[in-house]
Amino acid sequence: MWVNPEEVLLASALWMTERANPYFILQKRKGHGDGGGGLAGLLVGTLDVVLDSSARVAPYRILYQTPDSLLYWTIAHGSSRKEITENWEWLEQNLLQTLSIFENENDITTFVKGKIQGIIAEYNKSHDIREDDDTDKFKEAIAKFRKLFVMPEEEKLVNYYSCSYWKGKVPRQGWLYLSINHLCFYSYLLGKEAKLVIRWADITQLEKNATLLLPDMVRVSTRCSEHVFSVFLNINETFKLMEQLANIAMRQLLENKGFEQDRSLPKLKKKSPKKVSALKRDLDARAKSERYRALFRLPKDEKLDGHTDCTLWTPFNKMHILGQMFVSTNYICFTSKEETTCGLIIPLREVTIVEKADSCNVLPSPLSISTKNKMTFLFANLKDRDFLVQRISDFLQQTTSKIYFEREITSSLSSSDDEVYSCSPQRSVLSSEGDSDRQFNLNESRVPTATQALMTMYRRRSPEEFNPKLAKEFLKEQAWKNHFSEYGQGVCMYRTEKTRELVLQGIPDNMRGELWLLFSGAINEMATHPGYYEDLVEKSMGKYNLATEEIERDLHRSLPEHPAFQNEMGIAALRRVLTAYAFRNPNIGYCQAMNIVTSVLLLYAKEEEAFWLLVALCERMLPDYYNTRVVGALVDQGVFEELAHVYVPQLYDCMQALSVISTISLSWFLTLFLSVMPFESAVVVVDCFFYEGIKVIFQLALSVLDANIHQLLSCKDDGEAMTILGRYLDSVTNRDSTLPPIPHLHSLLTDNRDPHPEVDIFKLVRISYEKFGSIRADVIEQMRFKQRLRVIQAIEDTTKRNVVQTIVTETPFSIDELEELYTLFKAEHLTSCYWGSTSDPSSRHDPSLPYLEQYRIDLEQFKVLFALLCPWAGGTHTDDLALRVFRLLDHNADALINFREFISGLSVLCHGDLMEKLTFLYKIHILPELHHEQEEPDSACEAMQYFFEDIAPETSSGLDQKNRAEKHDGFVTFKSEKVKKTHAPDYRMYLRLWNQETKAKLDNMRDLPKLNQSQFIELCKTLYNMFSEDPNEQELYHATATVTSLLLEMGEVGKLFCSPAHKDEDDRSPACRSKQERARRKTCDGETNSCVTGPLEDIKLEDSSPKDTATSSAMLISDDETKDDTSMSSYSVLSAGSHELDDKLQFEDIAEDTVLIRNGEPYTGAGHHGKAGLPHSASVDKDWAITFLQFLASVLTEQALVHYFEKPVEIAARITNAKNIRKVGHQHMSLSDYEISLSG
Repeated sequence: MWVNPEEVLLASALWMTERANPYFILQKRKGHGDGGGGLAGLLVGTLDVVLDSSARVAPYRILYQTPDSLLYWTIAHGSSRKEITENWEWLEQNLLQTLSIFENENDITTFVKGKIQGIIAEYNKSHDIREDDDTDKFKEAIAKFRKLFVMPEEEKLVNYYSCSYWKGKVPRQGWLYLSINHLCFYSYLLGKEAKLVIRWADITQLEKNATLLLPDMVRVSTRCSEHVFSVFLNINETFKLMEQLANIAMRQLLENKGFEQDRSLPKLKKKSPKKVSALKRDLDARAKSERYRALFRLPKDEKLDGHTDCTLWTPFNKMHILGQMFVSTNYICFTSKEETTCGLIIPLREVTIVEKADSCNVLPSPLSISTKNKMTFLFANLKDRDFLVQRISDFLQQTTSKIYFEREITSSLSSSDDEVYSCSPQRSVLSSEGDSDRQFNLNESRVPTATQALMTMYRRRSPEEFNPKLAKEFLKEQAWKNHFSEYGQGVCMYRTEKTRELVLQGIPDNMRGELWLLFSGAINEMATHPGYYEDLVEKSMGKYNLATEEIERDLHRSLPEHPAFQNEMGIAALRRVLTAYAFRNPNIGYCQAMNIVTSVLLLYAKEEEAFWLLVALCERMLPDYYNTRVVGALVDQGVFEELAHVYVPQLYDCMQALSVISTISLSWFLTLFLSVMPFESAVVVVDCFFYEGIKVIFQLALSVLDANIHQLLSCKDDGEAMTILGRYLDSVTNRDSTLPPIPHLHSLLTDNRDPHPEVDIFKLVRISYEKFGSIRADVIEQMRFKQRLRVIQAIEDTTKRNVVQTIVTETPFSIDELEELYTLFKAEHLTSCYWGSTSDPSSRHDPSLPYLEQYRIDLEQFKVLFALLCPWAGGTHTDDLALRVFRLLDHNADALINFREFISGLSVLCHGDLMEKLTFLYKIHILPELHHEQEEPDSACEAMQYFFEDIAPETSSGLDQKNRAEKHDGFVTFKSEKVKKTHAPDYRMYLRLWNQETKAKLDNMRDLPKLNQSQFIELCKTLYNMFSEDPNEQELYHATATVTSLLLEMGEVGKLFCSPAHKDEDDRSPACRSKQERARRKTCDGETNSCVTGPLEDIKLEDSSPKDTATSSAMLISDDETKDDTSMSSYSVLSAGSHELDDKLQFEDIAEDTVLIRNGEPYTGAGHHGKAGLPHSASVDKDWAITFLQFLASVLTEQALVHYFEKPVEIAARITNAKNIRKVGHQHMSLSDYEISLSG
């Protein structure tokens, strides 16, 4: 290919000149191709790999040089001699003579460079190649990656790193390529090549550790192997990227969401590293945005634009605090260097003025931001203030005015204060009691929703009830009001150490809802989605699905001891919130434990607020907790075990032996202790959780274990340990609670011992912060990644085991074979997700479905597996045959088949007996054609009738399992032992056996529809293509020719039954005709022979030539001598008994050497390229048809075919081949974890 001209100083270094003329030189890299230059060539090849030279991907090049100059210019390079020769010939023909005209060398150079650049520009324009952000160096790496590992263009390379791969005790220096779906390694050292390809979705463990020998090492583990990489230039960057790509793969397994590149990134700056790809920048931006959203509890779609160091003036202590400012599309945020000192979130919807203040020595480059609730924030020490102001101004303009004005209207209607609802929900703090009744919904009349927290309806505060607890509650309220006046109120308030202290002391009941909304970030989503909840409630009312059924079942189990849920008002509010969320997020729908958490939210927050709090919980604060497999809770259970191992090591071994940690932690985490602690104590835990996040739950769980360490160490079994923990949690009390005590019956408290001494919840929380407060959020995220790999891969393994156990009794395949086949089946599905498919991947993978239905493949994927695994695949008709088999296996006609259906078909092809295979072969050809409209009416109607009546959707094979289960009295059951006992087997033995065993099932076989002429032609093609590469290929071709000749005669004889006396039948419906024909067939059947035998006794064939005599007698009673035709043994012979038939049949693609015999004169068909006979529409004889019994009887006359269909096929070799195949175009079928391949 042509390249933009680049200077080269040493033209001969490491290159060999092959062609030259006065202006151009064609060179080949030393060490490439045959006779690669001996030791020097090996060294050059090794250097190219180690030094990341472009010569590895382009070993040929063309240089331009003027005669008197020492400078050379690279103008073309190529990966093959053919490619570079084309460029060379073009130069000789088009440029060489033109250059001799110029007198000035500079003019020649300018002309050549301009010409080459023009060619490149023209090529890009004609091929619609757009400019991208990837540098030339990285484009070389992409080309090298695709060439080395045979990857398609859809596989995107993210980055590549120099490192060593350890094979045993030997390191191999090379390059690690990280793409979206694969981890690949390539090394070439002194003639030895090593390649490794691992699919991210198959990685079970990814860890960075250090040993004395290898200080920086990355260990990658899969189910079957372990790989170690070391000697990285930047191990932290490499490992973070590997973690991110593995996380994307796990997310794909969990949700079936593929990776989509973000095209909205800013252009690459000139100072950026040369090797960074647009994709790598995309992933880096995603990682930063995720950390940003988690730190400030922002909505999931918020993208970080940038951050900068600065100072913030804090009026409460009159200091300039050093920290970082973060700017995103809708928010400006600040966090101090010391996390707990100060935090700030300013939504742009609240900003009124952004202005640059005057600089001074004390306050350089200040920026002032004012908000609608009269707060002003002063930032200083900004490095690029002008650019920052411009960015903030741009984002302010993008802020939608619709929400802005709606909020203003809503706020003015609901409050007389000049404040914005979203920034200061003061409904029970500074406002009157009646303010809590205001509706946040815009449309008040559409849907009945609770407009106040349920707790307010059950709070009785008469003067005589005033007691010290209420006094303490009043003091707490005053403390929070003072805090608001000093630090600001609402979403824009300063969050400091003092804020956390107030939370740890307990939030007053009537402030709890608004502060939960504030600290969780749910207030932002509610502010930007006015009316969303009401719309959702309206749309979901009256709708029913599995989620709503589960919700109805659990409604009365949600805090049944609380009076708010002992009447229809509370139950109805809970129903609306849960149902609305199930419709908002069908991937989660409804999960047990959501009802308990939501009922508590409804006690303290209005209905719409409770909904948005639930959104924040399920989608941000407790990710993946409430999906169908509670993956998030299982992940955090693993994290908790790791933390227990670190912080309470003396207890860890005991707990693991008793399996207590895994048992207790799930209920603790899923319900945030609400189901295991007294209600008034558990809400304090929820207070801390909304402020600090999941670390509070881990701290508290560790504190509970630590407080009971001595009792737990003396436990003998898990029941005793559970009782101890249950008694302890039951004793946790909240002495400050003003609520009447709610009875809490812990399910584990079963003994009659004295109750555990009371434990104060506030003291327990304090202890958890003192002892375990050092747990950091980023450490938890690191642990979560490690556990997520383990949990999701364990779930995948469980799915595989369950699928295999479900169908192992239905198939002759072994468990190991089924597991290997399942791996291939799943890998094909994943590959289609990576590299595109004809169907939507989400329609083929749904983790909520039963195990057998979770992975399904479409036709294109089935074709790949069919070609690799099925014994009938081969020849030019493999895809057509795969389509027929797919349609037969696809019982519900949704264009997808599950693993059971796939295995049922493969079982018949590999392990079915003669009868099963022939039935299967016949069935796939009697299905109505999708593309031929001019079908023979009777057979098409019969086929449709047969398949819709006789095959139930739940049956898993074209050969239904019922027949398989009853095959002791089935139609034909040829056992291999019976065949072996007969020393000279012939067809008479099979006919006798057939006669004895078919009487009970004769009617069932008669139900199979007839095969019309066009279907018969397709059957012939299938048979001829089936035997390619078989050792007995010629014998099988000859046997097939005999059978097809026999069937042609039978079809012609069958036409005689359509006498003129029955012509009036043609006017009847196809269904009636098919029923009458079936009845007629039953009357003409004899005891031992098919329906053809009886009529044949009375029919005199006009043509009594030796050929016809032989073929007619061969129908059922031919001798071995008449059956064999050795004179034609080297050809595939089709003998036609009807003179008219030869002109009508169109035998395309049967075989290139096919000979048609007509009146003793050979006629060679047109083979693959010609057209023999008439067009398809004219070639079908509508009266011609054969039955399955005729087909079966004909095949039984040929011993070669009987042996072929009887022999079982070993699937193990085909599985091994499928795992290792790496042909171009089928590279995706290789398993993800190749063994390292060495050559040289």
